[in-house]
Amino acid sequence: MIRALLRPAFLAIAVGALSACALQPMYADGSSGTVATSLRSIQVQTIPGKGGWLVRNALVTKLGGDAGSTATYRLEVELDDNITGFGIRGDRATTRERRTLRARFRLVELASGTVVLDATAGSDAGIDVVSSQYATIAAEQTALERLSQVVTDQMVGRLALFIARTAPAK
Repeated sequence: MIRALLRPAFLAIAVGALSACALQPMYADGSSGTVATSLRSIQVQTIPGKGGWLVRNALVTKLGGDAGSTATYRLEVELDDNITGFGIRGDRATTRERRTLRARFRLVELASGTVVLDATAGSDAGIDVVSSQYATIAAEQTALERLSQVVTDQMVGRLALFIARTAPAK
């Protein structure tokens, strides 16, 4: 009986304590919030290669479109795409590959030319090497597409966190 009476009081104290902390939603106010508008003001530089094309398109989509002339920041990205074979059979044929995609990205403030964020993102995927060369190449391409999405998500999350911590509230 006493537990039944104390439980609501404990919940009220816990909720009150949580509401007093400084946690705030990163994307508060939706598309008109500070983080969302700042993300839309990032101009993404061209990234060479097929992986670069995939990452740039995903970045432009996730950031909310190409900023063009209204850009406040420029995002420079360098990709390192590597396929390493391992799982060698007795006849020296590779049976497994690992595709690794790493990105070093810099956020440059256009007004001052200052690098305000220099960070990395990356992921890897395992690929089975089968007797069909076409199937192996298709698996490598699919892995690149998945990895480009994962790396893009990491980059956008890091950019949003940086903006949330540094941008003044609206």
